[in-house]
Amino acid sequence: MEQCGTPRDSVEQDNMPVSIEDVLYYTSIEITKELGISRTTLWRWRSIGKIPAGRLYRGGTIVFTNAEFDAIRVFANRLEPVLASNRDQMNLFNGNRRGEI
Repeated sequence: MEQCGTPRDSVEQDNMPVSIEDVLYYTSIEITKELGISRTTLWRWRSIGKIPAGRLYRGGTIVFTNAEFDAIRVFANRLEPVLASNRDQMNLFNGNRRGEI
């Protein structure tokens, strides 16, 4: 169990970029708030390699560079085409079978 006042607590509660050697790093809290996604979604995307993994800061907080944050933003806001390869599938929702109208 973490104790109050640990570096992780101070970074996560501040919700502000952390400057390390003149490079700004963003916490997961900042990223999820900015992009309107859940923390679970961010961690799932990380675990399956869809977004950058980030860096471990002081043994407890994952932080992301501005370039990594931009890559996460691009992935979060991606647009994908809807593939309507099987039109019979749509009939399942309106009670029709095999294209009957």
